[in-house]
Amino acid sequence: MTGRPAPDPRPEATRPLVLMLSNAHPPDDVRVARKEGAALASAGYRVVHLHAGLAGGAGPPVAGVALDCVARRPGWLGRLLAVPGLARRAAAFRPAVIHAHEPDSWLAALLAARRCGARVVLDVHEHYPSRLDRRLPAPLRPLARAAIRRACRWMGRAADAVVVAKDGLDPDFPAARRLVAVRNYAPAPRIPARRHGPGPITLLHLGALSEARGAFRMLDALAMGPEGTRLLLVGRFTDGSAARFRAEAAARGLADRIEETGWLPQPAALARAAEADVGLVLFQRGEQNHRLALPHKLFDCMAAGLPVIVPEFGPEVAGVVAEAGCGIVLDPGDPAAIAAALHRLADPALRERLGAAGQAAVRDRHAWEAEAARLLSLYAALAPAEAGGSPAPADAGEPLARAA
Repeated sequence: MTGRPAPDPRPEATRPLVLMLSNAHPPDDVRVARKEGAALASAGYRVVHLHAGLAGGAGPPVAGVALDCVARRPGWLGRLLAVPGLARRAAAFRPAVIHAHEPDSWLAALLAARRCGARVVLDVHEHYPSRLDRRLPAPLRPLARAAIRRACRWMGRAADAVVVAKDGLDPDFPAARRLVAVRNYAPAPRIPARRHGPGPITLLHLGALSEARGAFRMLDALAMGPEGTRLLLVGRFTDGSAARFRAEAAARGLADRIEETGWLPQPAALARAAEADVGLVLFQRGEQNHRLALPHKLFDCMAAGLPVIVPEFGPEVAGVVAEAGCGIVLDPGDPAAIAAALHRLADPALRERLGAAGQAAVRDRHAWEAEAARLLSLYAALAPAEAGGSPAPADAGEPLARAA
């Protein structure tokens, strides 16, 4: 249910239009376009990802998902100011369903639905009530959490369905008409079992980088780990710490053992992952979203046959790894514990055994295909793919539950 969908013999205008809506996610975001959008396109829906971007302008389709863009200014103020324009643009498409991917786009979706009569699905990726904790003084955090939780409950009640990406997000949507879990699993592996060989190991981190995601603990891992260990960073820094990270790496004589690719499209990122030996998920303590995390990168590494190192305080990631026997669970703030894990993983036979267990777990228990089926079951209730949909008007641009 991922990848390029088969051609649909029905006329374009007779297929329901699903509008993926986001105010912060990139146009080819893995969950938005390459997983959920691609699954819906494969099932016969027309799918457009309407996103707000700093440059504006649409791009070529991604995995059967057409792209359209509304320009916005940078920063949180830019996101808030973009909501009315995003709502107007969404309504102009006259979609059957608007599937929105962060709180500001949830609001835009609900405003658009009042104009065009679309069904609305809220996709909950994170624990939003705690998102402002790091930005606010401690005395203000309870008030901010209460306000955000109230907004989540109101929007969840107003929407037709709420989709959650991981456990622990349900309580903020007690009045949702339908609540469905669609987790960030990886497609079932279709590659041979990974063969790990001797020699220096390469550590891999996929996705957004920051101090809170363990970037500086990765430097400790390089300094204290097996001789010759290298670090491959596929992604970009999101907290402004890149210059400090590079300066510290240079000061410690580690810079020549680190490769930064920057952001890569998913196929290219997964190809680079296949060159590594150990996957890192080093979220640091202190954020609710880190405790509840269930990131793409975990399952992408498992599907590639890489053993993974994950935080012990995260019940979902630690539970997945412990159940599968595919990696090492530890305190991600303890450099000595990380170094000890790497010395263990210098053994290629151990890496091969753990990596094979991870691939088997993705294939048997954590495959995206089962999650896609849950999403399609929801859509069968909201807007069956066999039903006729309203065509997007000419001025809409050219792309052209609770669980039952």
